[in-house]
Amino acid sequence: MAVVEELIRNEADGSVSFGDYSLKEKAKKEDFAHGNDTMKVKTCAEITRLEKNGLVLYESVPGTTVNNLSETEDGLRFSVEGPEDAQITLGLLEDTGYDIKIAGKDSGMMRTNLGGKLSFGVELAGSGAVEVEVKKA
Repeated sequence: MAVVEELIRNEADGSVSFGDYSLKEKAKKEDFAHGNDTMKVKTCAEITRLEKNGLVLYESVPGTTVNNLSETEDGLRFSVEGPEDAQITLGLLEDTGYDIKIAGKDSGMMRTNLGGKLSFGVELAGSGAVEVEVKKA
């Protein structure tokens, strides 16, 4: 499994990769420029959290590594990996329905709460990288 050793990086396709679940102590990088946005990442074995312009975009417990996270008008797409199953919370539009696909399989439709948070579990133990797609219904 590959971690993002620099904690966060811009990818050539316009996406962003971040997180290092192998760290025993929390590490963070602030004021990272990604397009017109400012990102902040905090990561370690216990948690990985990405903020965009001061708002939570991604959080996992325990920590994970995320590759090629890209935002569209309809949602998010990324690849996630970690040593054990993770609970992921995304910051999206409030009170909106989203279709979720994990590892190419339809996981159903979920609705964000009034704060725009959407939470779901991903089985990562022994799986390597898992593709996740969250798309507005």
